[in-house]
Amino acid sequence: MASGVRNGGTGRMSGRLDRQQSSTATPKAAPGKPRLSAAPGGGGSAYRRTSSGPLPSAAGGGGGRASSESGVSSRVRVAVRLRPRNAEEQAADADFADCVELQPELKRLKLRKNNWESDTYEFDEVLTEFSSQKRVYEVVAKPVVESVLEGYNGTVMAYGQTGTGKTFTLGRLGDEDTAARGIMVRAMEDILADITPETDTVSLSYLQLYMEMIQDLLDPVNDNIAIVEDPRTGDVSLPGATVVEVRDQKSFMDLLRIGEAHRVAANTKLNTESSRSHAILMVNVRRAVKGRNEMDVSMSAENGHSSSMVGSFRPPIVRKSKLVVVDLAGSERIDKSGSEGHTLEEAKSINLSLSSLGKCINALAESSAHVPVRDSKLTRLLKDSFGGTARTSLVVTIGPSPRHRGETTSTIMFGQRAMKVQNMVKLKEEFDYKSLCRRLDIELDKLIAENERQRKYFDDEVERITAEAQFRIAEAERECKIVLENEKMKYHQEYLDSIKILEEKWKVHQQSPKKQIKETESTSNGEVQNLLQNEKVLRQSAEDESNDLKNQLSHWKKMEATATAEVVRLRKMLDTEASQKEKLEEEIGVLKSQLMQLSLDADETRISLDTGDGPGKIFPGLDSLMSHTRSSQPREQSNGPKAPVAKLFEQVSPQTVPVGLQKILSLLESEEPDVRIHAVKVVANLAAEEANQEKIVEAGGLTSLLMLLRSSEDETIRRVAAGAIANLAMNETNQDLIMAQGGVTLLSMTASDAEDPQTLRMVAGAIANLCGNDKLQTRLRGEGGIKALLGMVKCGHPDVLAQVARGIANFAKCESRAATQGNKVGRSLLVDDGALPWIVKNANNEAAPIRRHIELALCHLAQHEVNAKDIVSEGALWELVRISRDCSREDIRMLAYRTLTSSPILQSEMRRLRIEC
Repeated sequence: MASGVRNGGTGRMSGRLDRQQSSTATPKAAPGKPRLSAAPGGGGSAYRRTSSGPLPSAAGGGGGRASSESGVSSRVRVAVRLRPRNAEEQAADADFADCVELQPELKRLKLRKNNWESDTYEFDEVLTEFSSQKRVYEVVAKPVVESVLEGYNGTVMAYGQTGTGKTFTLGRLGDEDTAARGIMVRAMEDILADITPETDTVSLSYLQLYMEMIQDLLDPVNDNIAIVEDPRTGDVSLPGATVVEVRDQKSFMDLLRIGEAHRVAANTKLNTESSRSHAILMVNVRRAVKGRNEMDVSMSAENGHSSSMVGSFRPPIVRKSKLVVVDLAGSERIDKSGSEGHTLEEAKSINLSLSSLGKCINALAESSAHVPVRDSKLTRLLKDSFGGTARTSLVVTIGPSPRHRGETTSTIMFGQRAMKVQNMVKLKEEFDYKSLCRRLDIELDKLIAENERQRKYFDDEVERITAEAQFRIAEAERECKIVLENEKMKYHQEYLDSIKILEEKWKVHQQSPKKQIKETESTSNGEVQNLLQNEKVLRQSAEDESNDLKNQLSHWKKMEATATAEVVRLRKMLDTEASQKEKLEEEIGVLKSQLMQLSLDADETRISLDTGDGPGKIFPGLDSLMSHTRSSQPREQSNGPKAPVAKLFEQVSPQTVPVGLQKILSLLESEEPDVRIHAVKVVANLAAEEANQEKIVEAGGLTSLLMLLRSSEDETIRRVAAGAIANLAMNETNQDLIMAQGGVTLLSMTASDAEDPQTLRMVAGAIANLCGNDKLQTRLRGEGGIKALLGMVKCGHPDVLAQVARGIANFAKCESRAATQGNKVGRSLLVDDGALPWIVKNANNEAAPIRRHIELALCHLAQHEVNAKDIVSEGALWELVRISRDCSREDIRMLAYRTLTSSPILQSEMRRLRIEC
């Protein structure tokens, strides 16, 4: 089963290496896999540059590795396959011999002109009508599949008249008979058998080129996929195509069935199941290169480096290759196929794309300096297959019937020319930084887990030590308390014993002389005082310790109270924020409903103007809106915050009093910014309709818009006002009014101050419309219009550049017309204002609208002989030559050709540089 589906034709991978294939050494098969035979090659030829793309450049290799740009020259291999006669031909041509005679042992084919004459052609392989599907695969496709498994791009393609067996040769599934399997099924069997699932991946895309639109056969909804060309390497890709990773043959067969079910086919006189599209199967193979990193690690260890560190951070190397299998739709003649209606249009599209392919093959076979790759999407997709870096094998299919001798001859000649095409086969190796990243992520996760484990162990150890210390402190306090109690009891007992002894002595010595009595009493009193003093000290110590414990308890209670108060405060803050969030959500909902109401009102206004109901029915209720706006301003200033403008526009409804367009325009002067923004948007929407423009100008709308452009500092108002002026500037009468009221000066000032690309686009569009008026050329240039256009190119936004290019093209066209009519002499004002260097720089811009306008402007400038010297000095001559050769539009290409051939100065310079037009 397919393990996953992802969108995108190519993956990001840095550090690509193009490693040179050895012309003498035989590539080795992957370890543990059967050895496959080497693919035969063709003659040698140097790589030449064509106009279809830049020369291939060496991609920088990561990790200090260099890449070689040269490759091995390989000729396109061509095999011819003859279809056996079908039932219709056996009946109709029973009395006629076949128009072809095959000599497979000599690899020759004889094409009979008549019963006496024939032409002989040689091919790489000649396959008779008895050749099996296995034999066809082994001689046509297997060498290409082996090259793909070794890291080279490969292409297998079938070409021939409709009904000659192209789809049978390539796309036969072989559900009923496995021996009838086509090239697609057999190629995938070999690929899946040779890869290692643990380290290698295989993915595919299945497409069809139908009516010059690339459609995804695995996802029919994706029916217009764009071709993306790498500007650095010239490689083409299809990022929008569905890419499915394949793990086994069963999932591949299921995908082929899905694609075949979506492919377009029709019933014609020549074929009951005639393919009406070119089917393209793209198989991407990604294989890990084993052994090289281990050798690098051992070498690093011998040089004294840490092998473990090198092995951890050196990315693995992978080889990425692509197999393209192309089942071309059959060429057909309309009178023979009987196509009509939509089938006729399909046949025209098929023949046109096949004709473009034939032109490219002819150009490559004749080593032409120009190969028209861009004439068709088919030739762009096969750019790498013919004259590129892929190993290509072509099978041309023919029929035996003499009735189709002309089509058979055309097919044979196509194959003969294709055999002259040389490709430069190159090995594609890359550093697998994604694998390295995943490995480092795993190591990082392990280190984080180990760190967390050690930290948890440390925290547990700290808790254990803390608990043990607290237990020891408590035990020490308990023992100290017990010792204190024992000492206290001891001293108390000693005190009682002393008292008792003193009493006994007093009784004994009561009879003694008075002196002895006094001495005895003095000694006894001293001992008693000492005992009392010790008792006081012990009691004071116990009281101090008790007070200290009470203070600590009071401190902890205060801290607990403070924490409780902080928690209560935070809860109150959370409740307040939650209520504020609910209020904001309610206000957002109200504003959304109000905005929807405004949009409905604007649509009703535009409908009213279109139906001509009169100026009195444009916005019902606008009088109340304006009065409410004017009356609410003082109250708002004194009573509190202003009501939202959307609340005011909600009052404009069909049930209120109707008013005129003049009242809408009066809102442009409102002191409320929101009112002005909504009003200028309404006016801009009305100005987009040509029928409303005259009414707006008569009501003073143009003057009001120019006033907003002059006075407003709000970027939104200036952008919408400039857009409305651009719409009005499409009318020639309005153009005179804009010039008369200083509109160009205001637009130029706006362009110099604005930074928003959309504002610049609106301003450039307005000036571009003015540039198309022959009468305003001098005034437009004098008021800084051209300078303003050229100043806006610094923005770099494609939409702005497109409007600038359109304005310059309009200006150059008017100048050329005036010079032809004799109304203008001297050098172009565009050249005087320094526009020519920018025109030359962007003449080959990637964006088609910019390139088309600039090519047209350059052709018009070159038509006037007085500009020829500037054309030559600024290097524009080379661009004119390119336009005359490669421009996709026929009218511009012919205009460039006529300009080059009619200008003496340009002709002289071309002869000096040995340039042929």
